[in-house]
Amino acid sequence: MQILVQKFGGTSVQSKQTRQHVIEHIENALMNRIKLVVVVSALGRSPGAYATDSLLDLVDYPEHSISNRELDMLMACGEIISSVVLSNELKKKSIKSIALTGAQAGILTNADYNQAKIKEVNPTRIYHELKTHDVVVVAGFQGKNEIGELTTLGRGGSDTTAAALGVALDAERIEIFTDVNGIMTADPRVVKNARALDVVTYQEICNLAYQGAKVIHPRAVEIAMRGKIPILVRSTYENHGGTLVTNAVNQKNTVDVSERLVTGIAHLANITQIKVQTKEKEAYRLQSEVFKAMADAGISIDFINISPTGVIYTVPNVQHKKAIKILNAKGYKPTVIEDCTKVSVVGAGMTGVPGVASKIVQALTNQGIQILQSADSHTTIWVLIPGQDVYKAVNALHEEFNLAKKSTILHDFLIER
Repeated sequence: MQILVQKFGGTSVQSKQTRQHVIEHIENALMNRIKLVVVVSALGRSPGAYATDSLLDLVDYPEHSISNRELDMLMACGEIISSVVLSNELKKKSIKSIALTGAQAGILTNADYNQAKIKEVNPTRIYHELKTHDVVVVAGFQGKNEIGELTTLGRGGSDTTAAALGVALDAERIEIFTDVNGIMTADPRVVKNARALDVVTYQEICNLAYQGAKVIHPRAVEIAMRGKIPILVRSTYENHGGTLVTNAVNQKNTVDVSERLVTGIAHLANITQIKVQTKEKEAYRLQSEVFKAMADAGISIDFINISPTGVIYTVPNVQHKKAIKILNAKGYKPTVIEDCTKVSVVGAGMTGVPGVASKIVQALTNQGIQILQSADSHTTIWVLIPGQDVYKAVNALHEEFNLAKKSTILHDFLIER
């Protein structure tokens, strides 16, 4: 049995008009004698009546009085409604379909309500339904814990559902449908000549997603990578194109992307840099005390640099006042720069290649952009810059690495449509 997993986000299923595009993609796949598992998000976005945020408004979230368990019961309703609505419309088209909740689809999670993690997937029910149905529509973003309580998977939960089901079913691939036709070389709202990529590695898209690209959740990519299931990110409103996410190995159904130095530029805005320094002999105490204080307060820290005389790190703008208050209470006098942006240059091809950091520094220096902090790994180089320079910085780096030019790398992975 050939199985394809397709995931459609809220804007794709929000109306009869948009769902017609969804149904066309389903019909095209069925023409190739493939069985489908279709994962759906809640219908549309707020103020749509059945969007997740609209459901949360019913209990005055975040000033609600219900438990996290009950909150999950409420939030899961949107996807359940969406799955039944789509299944109904498929049946009207004479397509054999059935809707399942995440729990009915075999998704077992831990008991961490509102942000549960998937422990295992038992696809027995799905296999059984595919014997008599061509399409199983699964409510994304949800599962059940070991005592049978409904749970939700947190941000990006429907992507995660699709990836987990794709691995459990050993699917041909996972297709993630969105508003844009693939993964872009940069945010098209920032760089006008950003283009969709033909192919990226799992690691590259994870790095891009963690650093600000919002097309697919990195948790879903990590699951698919472990299961070696390819992902195709494509537009709901087009029948061709998209970005293939796979291994950088020259084997059947995969491609080698090593000739491309840089894949894309991502950025995260609205962050604050905090620098705390002390005398060298007191540095060890400072390091442990500062990071423990941030952790105890639930403050998310990033971009950490440690030196013999202190630490530098970033926090979201919305948490910086709380962080400074804690540091002041401990007798520290931090240096603070608000409204920074973290810019990330990502590419599997830069591994072991000298001069990439030099090109980044030169491109930003030529634009008069101050680099406040930097770090690097094998496939990513990060720089922290003043937030007002983000447009200049991302465009300068996009041009420096010639990302507007289409790669000569081709792949013949896609099924002819």
